[in-house]
Amino acid sequence: MTGLLWIAASLVLLLILALWNRRSPRTYRDLPALARLKRELGYSVEAGTRLHIGLGHANLISSGAGSSLASLAMLRQLSERTSVGDLPPVASSGEASLALLSQDTLKSGYDAAGAPELFEPTTGRLVGLSPLGYAAGLMPLFQVEPVSTLILSGRFGAEAGLIVDSAERAHATVLGASDDLAAQSVLFASSHEPLIGEELFAASAYLGGSPSHTASLTVQDVMRWFVILVLLGGAAARLMGVI
Repeated sequence: MTGLLWIAASLVLLLILALWNRRSPRTYRDLPALARLKRELGYSVEAGTRLHIGLGHANLISSGAGSSLASLAMLRQLSERTSVGDLPPVASSGEASLALLSQDTLKSGYDAAGAPELFEPTTGRLVGLSPLGYAAGLMPLFQVEPVSTLILSGRFGAEAGLIVDSAERAHATVLGASDDLAAQSVLFASSHEPLIGEELFAASAYLGGSPSHTASLTVQDVMRWFVILVLLGGAAARLMGVI
């Protein structure tokens, strides 16, 4: 019951803030990784190179589904912005249902850009059905395709280091984000610009998402402060002998 009340309160707050943000746009703190991503988007279109988005290998009914859905929301913004380039953006996945959703997400981006005829279903790819299989299928692509920017966003493990190393050998800029601690440590040390922690879930809002994306950031902040206050209150009550 407590969990249901928590979810209900979050949804109500999300709805209120989404309606509020339609009238009062929110300003964001600076995130160097996303600022660089915006520059790389323009560069890939001007130079005729490719943007590659790695969505990881999370099953949509697993604990990594949240990061996958956030990555798909970001993919939607990226595909709309780069659909007019010479080479379309490519999304690769290590899970079948995620690959199907990536194709649908790419198509919606092209539709929003007014260029549905340019969409190619083969740009949403399934390259492996296990973490190492996904890495092994992705690594050779950087040697045969002109990828200027690789974005790793979703559920990865330590195999992310192999992918980053292969991309850097092809002189591609790497931006990384993951909800897995092992992947976060690897991406922090090896990628050009990492996104840390919940910054993964803010990417779609920073790239010009809907008011609901912006509202979700505020809901995260409110809930985070609520948990902090509860922890501090519990510690204070414990020290005073109340509990």
